[in-house]
Amino acid sequence: MMPRGFDRERTNVHKLQYHFIWCPKYRKSVLEGEVHDRLEELIEEKADELGLEILELAIRPDHVHLFITGDPTLAPNKIMQQVKGYSSRHLRDEFDFGLPSLWTRSYFVSSAGDVSSEVIEEYIDAQAGE
Repeated sequence: MMPRGFDRERTNVHKLQYHFIWCPKYRKSVLEGEVHDRLEELIEEKADELGLEILELAIRPDHVHLFITGDPTLAPNKIMQQVKGYSSRHLRDEFDFGLPSLWTRSYFVSSAGDVSSEVIEEYIDAQAGE
């Protein structure tokens, strides 16, 4: 029996959630109006392509919060590389920010989870039955 709220793949059971925060270069307030709307579209496109589910997305004028759940084969640094690279390419083609690059190289990431010892024990017990 699989714990509620977890995803099951052929070889694993998982529930991975990441909270990312990143900023435009020099923390410029450029993520407003049409840029805000286009960035939201681009993040949703890339999340779909990567098989990620967006749990929450908040775009502020000078930073972005992205809370997602995803596949354990995709590392957080690869998620950020894909999302930031894809959005930067498109936004820089469509808008003039007057910046040498759109995003800073840094970002914040934390994992979120609610795995109790009981869930771990259930999983171990279930594996004994295979």
